[in-house]
Amino acid sequence: MTSKNPRTGKNSILTIVIKLGTSSICEEETHLPLLSNLSLLVETIVKLRTLGHRVILVTSGAIGVGLRRLNMEKKPKKLAAIQAVAAVGQGRLMRMYDDLFTQLNQPIAQILLTRNDIADRTQYLNAVNTFTELLAIGVVPIVNENDTISVREIRFGDNDTLSAITAGMVNADYLFLMTDVDCLYTDNPRTNPNASPVEIVDDVGGLKQKVIVSSPGSALGTGGMTTKLIAADLATAAGVTTIISRGSNPKNIISIIAHLSNNPSITTSLNPALPLHTRFLAKNNPLVDRKWWILHGLHTAGTIFIDEGAYRAITKVGQTSSLFAVGITQIEGNFVADQAVKVVVEKKKDDGGLEVVELGKGLVNYSSVEISRIKGSQSSEIFRLLGYADSECVIHRDNLAVLKS
Repeated sequence: MTSKNPRTGKNSILTIVIKLGTSSICEEETHLPLLSNLSLLVETIVKLRTLGHRVILVTSGAIGVGLRRLNMEKKPKKLAAIQAVAAVGQGRLMRMYDDLFTQLNQPIAQILLTRNDIADRTQYLNAVNTFTELLAIGVVPIVNENDTISVREIRFGDNDTLSAITAGMVNADYLFLMTDVDCLYTDNPRTNPNASPVEIVDDVGGLKQKVIVSSPGSALGTGGMTTKLIAADLATAAGVTTIISRGSNPKNIISIIAHLSNNPSITTSLNPALPLHTRFLAKNNPLVDRKWWILHGLHTAGTIFIDEGAYRAITKVGQTSSLFAVGITQIEGNFVADQAVKVVVEKKKDDGGLEVVELGKGLVNYSSVEISRIKGSQSSEIFRLLGYADSECVIHRDNLAVLKS
């Protein structure tokens, strides 16, 4: 099967990230592994490898497998206990994958990440290089969050987000979010018989206003459909076509890729002969690597509020400006130079009120204390106000990642 790259439209090898949730790995009540699902997934991945594609698997399930091994009925509430269960389950989960992939002579590798691992630019690039080398030598990397040491401050939060960040790191062509339903629906199809499938999405932000996705994940998992929308938003901003599909039938991945490769320009409706799924269209102008890292790899240390003049200058197409002190109205949080901060603007609504709109994220040249002294001032005044002037701008445009509208 010859596949067309969705980024270029040319025949090429694809990089595909597949995320499998806990509900597709373990039975929710007994915590027994769903070997039929896992076997089909392994066969599908090996088939994709045979076709020449590069595949990364992002997996949940360590806690579910750990609960089974420890004969525990429910996931504990205490963080240390959850981490201990994950430590027990992670090794057994990888052994299970290794046993299945070994039957088809496919080598695998384990990569455990926390957000802290990619917050440092050097570590981020090392992780990217490791992925690149593993894929080049024909290995399937299997990624999971390092639950054993993760705390709230450095967690990705769920493996949907982790899979999206992984897809952005490797410049993937496709991200498949495998779940326990066929696709995204306008409401929960289990409780609302009138819920209808959502086939193609080109605006995740607009979609959030139209569908009901309040249902949480399973008792073992941490995600749900809400986290999949967040993941789709992250991945499509990096230029990755994102697809929600049923985890119990992973062979759908092959038929979906074959169809999209032959019909890359279809953006209105799905082929009725295809398995039901939801496709999120990749952004035409994705964020470049460094700005993707700033936006999604770094901890947000504070917030800078800017006026509408600065907002217009920063968002001007083709002539993005740096952020200068004169356009800053206020700050929140305590941070030092070179930390990442969120940039927001207060815009007037039709009713006369103010709406806080997030513009993006950037690396600051001055601390929060320094910015509080120079905000609203011209760059020529910085030396007089501080006694020094390390930079004429607060955030340089090369260090400012603007969210795609």
